[in-house]
Amino acid sequence: MSLPDFKLLRPRSLAEAVELLGKHVDVQIVAGGTDLIPSLKQRLFIPAYVIDIRRIAELRGIRVIPGQGTEIGALTTLTEIEHSDLIRRDYPVLQEAAKTVASPILRNMGTLGGNICLDTRCLWYNQSLTWRTSCGFCIKKDGDLCHVAPGGTKCWAVFSGDTPPALLCLDAELEIAGPAGTRRLALRDFYTNLGDARMKLARNEMVSRVFLPERTAGYRGVYRKLRLRGSIDYPLAGVAVALKRSNGHVEDARVAITAVNPAPLVVRGVEKEMVGKSVTEEIAAAVGELAARTAKPLTTSALTPEYRREMIRVFAKRAVLEAGTK
Repeated sequence: MSLPDFKLLRPRSLAEAVELLGKHVDVQIVAGGTDLIPSLKQRLFIPAYVIDIRRIAELRGIRVIPGQGTEIGALTTLTEIEHSDLIRRDYPVLQEAAKTVASPILRNMGTLGGNICLDTRCLWYNQSLTWRTSCGFCIKKDGDLCHVAPGGTKCWAVFSGDTPPALLCLDAELEIAGPAGTRRLALRDFYTNLGDARMKLARNEMVSRVFLPERTAGYRGVYRKLRLRGSIDYPLAGVAVALKRSNGHVEDARVAITAVNPAPLVVRGVEKEMVGKSVTEEIAAAVGELAARTAKPLTTSALTPEYRREMIRVFAKRAVLEAGTK
């Protein structure tokens, strides 16, 4: 499949990129291109302009801000995060999640900002124009019917990024750049849980940086992912766990899930189950139950919703047990 016609714009600075976003309405941003380029070929987007931000050097790199935490540029590649000694030491759940994304070649291209802003996916959406035309399209693109939940008014396309659940466990915040300057937003407030309008990001805004607070540095982390193949594939269910322990007991605990809802979600009630206790089979099983209840998979992938929900339960239990023994 070929790309549609568009005009390519290549800003050299964040300010120039924001200016272009404000100037042009029908526009898409490309960073690594690992998600956008296939979507352009499928005619899921046919923009008049594509803004290539890869040359903006200020959006790259990982650096420590003393007394505050760690700042990661939105253009930092997943490979850089995977191989960063700082991330491996202080935020291991993020390193574990990053190394599971796709394949080494795609991680060399894919960026943290791109993984955060990943488009939601569905069997009925991620198809060629010819295929989608034959089905009468869907709510997410060009139609008014949800094939996943017929009669419903909500798009259930799932969010399938690997790093956002890890970032949620770390209380990450985003820097968002726009015409009025930059603003900070907690990642947990960034997603809408709607498949067709997934982010709280204005048309003329872009994610520029990610901040990891110093208070979550050193949390023990585990990420587990279900996919059809051992590489390349998006997650069909994913669980991130981050724990802080003291004197053999859990001082703080966070669990987040991905690929089973229109947004990555923090699992509620985990702290009540775990804080002040030692990690046991029973506690891990209880957390797995909480995670399974949070998951709302529908027929958006090749695997059944029941199987994906059960794997969330299994992965959450295993991840809690593993994090509790590290």
